[in-house]
Amino acid sequence: MLIVGIAGGTGSGKTTVVKRITGCLPPGEVVIIPQDSYYKDSSHLPLEQRQEINFDHPSSIEFELLVDHVAKLKKGNPIDQPIYSYLTCTRATETVTILPKHIVIIEGILVFTNPELRELMDIKVYVDADADDRLARVIQRDIVERGRSVNKVLERYEKTVKPMHLQFIEPTKRYADIIVPQGGKNSVAINILTTIIEKNLSV
Repeated sequence: MLIVGIAGGTGSGKTTVVKRITGCLPPGEVVIIPQDSYYKDSSHLPLEQRQEINFDHPSSIEFELLVDHVAKLKKGNPIDQPIYSYLTCTRATETVTILPKHIVIIEGILVFTNPELRELMDIKVYVDADADDRLARVIQRDIVERGRSVNKVLERYEKTVKPMHLQFIEPTKRYADIIVPQGGKNSVAINILTTIIEKNLSV
C-alpha cells in the first residue's frame, strides 16, 4: 500500500490534481480520504455559530479519528468514513464504508499540520498556486457549492482563509516531497507523480 498526502491552500487545485492522478491509474486501485469528511460535528451549536466556524484552523479537524482510520486502512481493515455537510456544518448519522486499496490518497488543506498523520504518508505533495488564483476559485466554489454570497466569501477570506493560510498551511510546504506549482494546470509535475505511483503499483 502507498499512502499519498496531498495538501495546499484553499482553491489551489488539489482536487484537480487528485482527479488527474486517479484518471491515469487502473480503476479500483485508489481510495481517496478527504480531510473535509473529518471536520468536527457542530450540531450542538446554534446555526449562526456554526456558520462562523474557522474551517482553516487545525483545531476544526478530528485528527485523532483521521489518523486512526488511515492506520486501519494501512493494516488492511475497512473504515466507516464520516459524511460532513458544509451547508449545515454537521455530520450525517450515516457513514461510508471505505475498503483498503493499493493507493490511499489523503487530501486537504491541513493534512500536513498533524505529525502523526504525516508519519503515515509515504509521499507528501504540496499543490501550490498564486493567491489571486486561489481566491477566484474560492469565490466560485463557495457561491455554487456552499450557498454563500460574494461579500460573505470575501469577508471570510480576509478574516480567516488568508491569515490561516499564512499561519498554518503555507509553512507545511517544507514537509513536501513534491511541490506542484500552478495546481492542476501543471501536467509535467502531475505526470511525474503519476509515474512514481504507477511504479509502486507494479512492484
